[in-house]
Amino acid sequence: MTADQTGPVVTTPHGAVRGRYEQGIAVFRGIPYAAPPFGPRRFRPPEPPEPWDGIRDAGAFGPTAPKPPYSEAFAQYLSDPVIPGDDCLNLNVWTPEPGPGARLPVLVWLHGGALTRGSSAVPVYDGRTFARDGVVCVSVNYRLGVEGYGLFPDAPPNPGLRDQLAALRWVHRSIAAFGGDPGNVTLCGQSAGAISAGVLIAAPQTQGLVRRAVLQSGPPEVSERDKVRRMVRRMATRLRIPATAEAFATVDRDLLLRTQAEVGRLSSPVLGGPSFGIVVDGDLVPRDPLQALIDGKAAQGVDLLLGWTRDEYRLWLVPGGLLERVDRLGPVALAGAMARCHVGHEVPRGYRTLHPDAGIAEIVGQMVTDHLLRIPLHRLADARPGTSYLYEFAWPSRLPGLAACHALELGFVFDTGDVPESARLAGEGAPPELCTTMHAAWVRFAATGDPGWQAWDASHPVRIFDEGVPHTAYGPRDPELDLWSTAATVPDPTPASDARAPGAELASAVRRLRRSVGARRR
Repeated sequence: MTADQTGPVVTTPHGAVRGRYEQGIAVFRGIPYAAPPFGPRRFRPPEPPEPWDGIRDAGAFGPTAPKPPYSEAFAQYLSDPVIPGDDCLNLNVWTPEPGPGARLPVLVWLHGGALTRGSSAVPVYDGRTFARDGVVCVSVNYRLGVEGYGLFPDAPPNPGLRDQLAALRWVHRSIAAFGGDPGNVTLCGQSAGAISAGVLIAAPQTQGLVRRAVLQSGPPEVSERDKVRRMVRRMATRLRIPATAEAFATVDRDLLLRTQAEVGRLSSPVLGGPSFGIVVDGDLVPRDPLQALIDGKAAQGVDLLLGWTRDEYRLWLVPGGLLERVDRLGPVALAGAMARCHVGHEVPRGYRTLHPDAGIAEIVGQMVTDHLLRIPLHRLADARPGTSYLYEFAWPSRLPGLAACHALELGFVFDTGDVPESARLAGEGAPPELCTTMHAAWVRFAATGDPGWQAWDASHPVRIFDEGVPHTAYGPRDPELDLWSTAATVPDPTPASDARAPGAELASAVRRLRRSVGARRR
């Protein structure tokens, strides 16, 4: 292992690592927190890495977890580097003051990507800015897709989530040597990373490992086991193998990724469908995590920062012209959204009253955004006995059609608006002062638990990050969310095939919508 002899050296429980000084910040990349999850370890819970002698070079990002590439339509907006190698259970540390004694606040970042894509090597997630402002930043790679979230009869569930827990335990044991305070850890994530963070803080095994959490564009949730099983079974059918971990472990890795991508082609946050997700497993996830947090029995004393973007759905529908296609589908798309959200006709009628000039795609998108994100986060803030802060990112992208879409806020959170990858979503001319302000709120929350505005209470304060100076809006409650409080729900139609079954008409609409949109995404 060749190392730059001038870089900082820190000793971890498994061996010493040498990083680099970059603009006055000590950076350690690619540190293994678990052994490579292949061979006999494939589809199994993570195991500790083999200790090493001497000083391991930590100057470059480690391998990324196996994943299919984004489609051409999405790749123009989202960066997703691929670094080959088996040692993909690794993490990175940025610190202004390596060495014990500093006791700085720690921020642990879990990337998004629908549990199938993404990595800690995305340039937007550069932790240097947090270290610059006095916070030790840790970003984590974990297993994705079928490797991390496939559900098999002969392997434990949720290995990807167990990877994240192993990384948290590594932080608890090791971060003091990098200048961090293991008693002041903020677990953060966006999208699938936020879902993971929410599930983890509700898990019994993480109690005492996390002081605060930030959930951006993702509530604590679990998937139905049968929904995940269907994904595995469809892959097994295409591969002509049994739906077991033993059989999947014999398949060429590239073929497995291609099959996963093809089977998942018709799934999306808007359309639903079979997909990989975290499931209740009776161990790490003993029950529904949102309910566990709402009950107040889990994560007691953990402060929460909860946020979303105003137009989340536009990243899901704008690439490839899907927004216009959903508009053309009209009633079929609306019926599909009703089925996705399990509501009757009164909810879309209410949205139409509130937004008389909106097209079908905008109505569908806002309904699904509220159903998936805003309503669960409001429920959590309303019911939780601990301290919560809520915000909305509303600044619109300079690129046509994206508005304040999903993932747009990340360049502002990390104050990396100047990197080219941020401009893929934001366009040119993103306001640097908004980057500074939003990043400072996360820094302040990680350090003190107070991001700088009023905590959630009966007045329902929500911080709005938009053009100009951020401001706080007050309730009593969004009119759109009131629509859901009295909405009559309909049975989940997804599995329905009998035309006489409840919800069959909506199920047919969902299938037609998926086929139509899927054909456009090819």
